[in-house]
Amino acid sequence: MGRSYFGTDGIRGRANAGVLTAATAMKVGQAAGRHFLRGQHRHRVVIGKDTRLSGYMMETALVAGFTSVGMDVIMTGPLPTPAIALLTREMRADIGVMISASHNLFADNGIKLFGPDGFKLSDDDEEAIERALDEGQELAQGDQIGRARRIDDARGRYIHAIKQTLHDEVRLDGLKVVVDCAHGAAYNVAPSAIWELGAQVIAMGVSPNGLNINDGVGSTDLAAIKARVVEEKADIGIALDGDADRLIVIDEKGETIDGDQIMALIGTRLAANGALRGGGVVATVMSNLGLERFLANSGLDLIRTKVGDRHVLEAMRKGGYNVGGEQSGHMILLDHATTGDGCIAALQVLAALVQSGKRASELLHLFDPVPQLLKNVTYSGGDPLGDTQVKSAIAEAEAALSGKGRLVIRKSGTEPKIRVMAEGDDKTQVEQVVDDICAAVKTAAE
Repeated sequence: MGRSYFGTDGIRGRANAGVLTAATAMKVGQAAGRHFLRGQHRHRVVIGKDTRLSGYMMETALVAGFTSVGMDVIMTGPLPTPAIALLTREMRADIGVMISASHNLFADNGIKLFGPDGFKLSDDDEEAIERALDEGQELAQGDQIGRARRIDDARGRYIHAIKQTLHDEVRLDGLKVVVDCAHGAAYNVAPSAIWELGAQVIAMGVSPNGLNINDGVGSTDLAAIKARVVEEKADIGIALDGDADRLIVIDEKGETIDGDQIMALIGTRLAANGALRGGGVVATVMSNLGLERFLANSGLDLIRTKVGDRHVLEAMRKGGYNVGGEQSGHMILLDHATTGDGCIAALQVLAALVQSGKRASELLHLFDPVPQLLKNVTYSGGDPLGDTQVKSAIAEAEAALSGKGRLVIRKSGTEPKIRVMAEGDDKTQVEQVVDDICAAVKTAAE
């Protein structure tokens, strides 16, 4: 069925405009609440948010929606997305809600839903809620209206939980760590957890004002943390995004360590300890060919999925894998969490740094990425990828890269754009095939 509300990761858009209004949020609360009113127990929902100004509005509207159909509400205040997934399970809630637009700037917001198991909702559940959004919901009788309360210990619960992912003897004494929280949901918990483990913490992006989330800081804007790591002579930098489900690392030289290198580190360390399940790592079609070759040389597989942590998680659960993620920094470690968790991944990296005795630049540069180039071509309508000349350009590129690289062509799921990515050992050839395909797509789109 076509969807008017849910996209690839919940409901997202410009706050207070389009579909993402207080009125929509209240309807989501009513529809999702009704959908999960199963059994005779007192029903409960956990609601968290990041630090966007619009979060107050969305939270209040969701509370009204859930309580109006008879669900009790627990509000946590600003917490990372994975913390809400965790608390949904721990508090035996029927549903969890995270109000966030992840790495987007403050003007956007979103609603992510988790089932009682802490995993994101299935397509079937989302479609049922989608259908119900435009229907009137049966409201609770007066004495059955839900109650709402805030809990004060949610941050402490999450900090304790992520520290428990490390062995008791692991300490971070002697490490100097710059932690960039993007003025987002982890502004308190991430620096606190790392400090409690013994590290010297230099925190940045920890002064949210409702408008500055992801603005010049965080995992999608690395200039500030790179400069700070070098300036402070820190051992490592940890960059999270607005809802802390992504992690990008900066080594002591100020160089970027992306999700591919982090997956390589965590995957091979677990394999060496006999703890890697599935015999490999799950990533998307965008992960670098260098990662695939590195894992193969280590006797491990790389399983590729469509872009999106939802697809990665689906493949992990289906195939029994416990490590997966995206080049962009989503790290899913199913031994510890049900969704991407930048804080947990960061602790695994920091523990490895201490235990190895190596510098970050040595520990985390496990392979040389092959040259990779991604370009986007905007189109106004039609199907440029069905054009004869475009098909011919793609076929020629695939032949040129055969055995020496990869080609990924896909439509954006959120914008009218064709994304053209190629990678291979010959940088000049990669640039040429991408330019040739983009030129053909542009001509077809005219």
